[in-house]
Amino acid sequence: MTPSDVAASIKELIGFHRRFHAVFPRRELRYWSLFYLCGQLANLKRKTIEPMVLALQGADRKTIRAMQRFISRDRWDTQTLLIQLQALIAEWFGAPDGVVIVDGSGFPKQGTDSVGVAPQYCGHLGKVANCQEGVFLVYASSRGYAFLDTRLYLPECWFSAEYRTRWRACGIPKHVAFHTEPELALEMIGALARRAVIPFKWVTADETYGKSPIFLDGIATLGKWCLVEVPADTRVWLRTPPVEPPGCNVLGRPRTKPRVRRTAPPPQELRDLVNQLPSSDWQRHRIKEGSKGPLIAEFAFLRVTTVLEQLPDSRVWAVFRRTLGLQPEVKFYLSNAPAYCPTTELVRISGLRWPIETTLEEGKDEVGMDHYEIRSWHGWHHHMAHTFFAHLFLMRLRLRFKNSPALTTAQARQIVARALEDDIELLQDILAVVNYHQQRNHAAYCSHRKRTISRSRCGRLRTLKREVS
Repeated sequence: MTPSDVAASIKELIGFHRRFHAVFPRRELRYWSLFYLCGQLANLKRKTIEPMVLALQGADRKTIRAMQRFISRDRWDTQTLLIQLQALIAEWFGAPDGVVIVDGSGFPKQGTDSVGVAPQYCGHLGKVANCQEGVFLVYASSRGYAFLDTRLYLPECWFSAEYRTRWRACGIPKHVAFHTEPELALEMIGALARRAVIPFKWVTADETYGKSPIFLDGIATLGKWCLVEVPADTRVWLRTPPVEPPGCNVLGRPRTKPRVRRTAPPPQELRDLVNQLPSSDWQRHRIKEGSKGPLIAEFAFLRVTTVLEQLPDSRVWAVFRRTLGLQPEVKFYLSNAPAYCPTTELVRISGLRWPIETTLEEGKDEVGMDHYEIRSWHGWHHHMAHTFFAHLFLMRLRLRFKNSPALTTAQARQIVARALEDDIELLQDILAVVNYHQQRNHAAYCSHRKRTISRSRCGRLRTLKREVS
């Protein structure tokens, strides 16, 4: 990369922001949006409003108050911003086999005044803690990945009478009703499907969503295919059992509900099924090319019938993914993809959880996704939408610099930050560092890839020897 490339990034930033002027109806709103965007891209340890203003404009209390008002109270529509972002994502990254990935993320908080805060499981900390929880959608294709949408999860306790004062203080709209995280995710995916701007065939999610029948049935109703991780104790039938309609019993009252015929075998847990699979059912697949070489695992596939309220439900794929090594770990998935779906496609989708983990990590590390001191409902959604805005610009910059294909999101942000500071000497230094890290990362990748392939071959030989013996 050259200094002229970096100078072009500032023009790219201004042009990118200009695309969204319609979202901010007044001139001062457009100004504060661009200011906030620059603050999120700047080299700041803490990307809250006060450090942004101090770094970019100096000690100015009026600017700090104006910025606080812009995020917390000014009336600009986050949904309009997200819809325009989605249109650009479709243009830049859209592909017919695109995947929408669902995940939740927690934001630890002190005190009880922030909207939606409550003791709940926080994935960021790996334990129950006082936090806010958001549900996020990310789009991924072979062309790139980006945030699509989000909802703040309000715990059930927030709908009790004792929370009414906090409800009003946080400015939560009166029409907001309680929804579980899978219901919030399904609501967002349904909106995407109805607008039909983002091309996608697949939806993937973790256990939180895989154990929700409402979520799985809702994805099927939308005409989309899903591959979701499910708990090991999920019960299924290998063959669909016969069902007896309501009717008379030999003894007792007549039955008012259908039931599985008593002679039918009971459903089995997936962890029991996996132990019954012969070694010939396991196939080794390369899932994807990772930063440390190919990711390889063993897979087995079955067609099974799911259980819903003690009755047979849908005929689906059960996918078993087993890591290599002396102590293999098994993950379980269900997919509503049709029987003719190639198993290689199921393998590919099983490896597409990483974009949402990467996107959330980049959002928090690079553009201050979790660096907010906002308590209101509108403020939370404003900040998250603007975070998606900043992250998408960095993804755009990576596309813009195709002559440097190994450019990471972190490196793209560092370059923009130096260009905003307009320091030519520092700019030369950061370019030298970026080029050095790209060469070093490539050398490490080649080394890891060689080692991974060698281990895979050795593992395959050991498996063959066991089967022969």
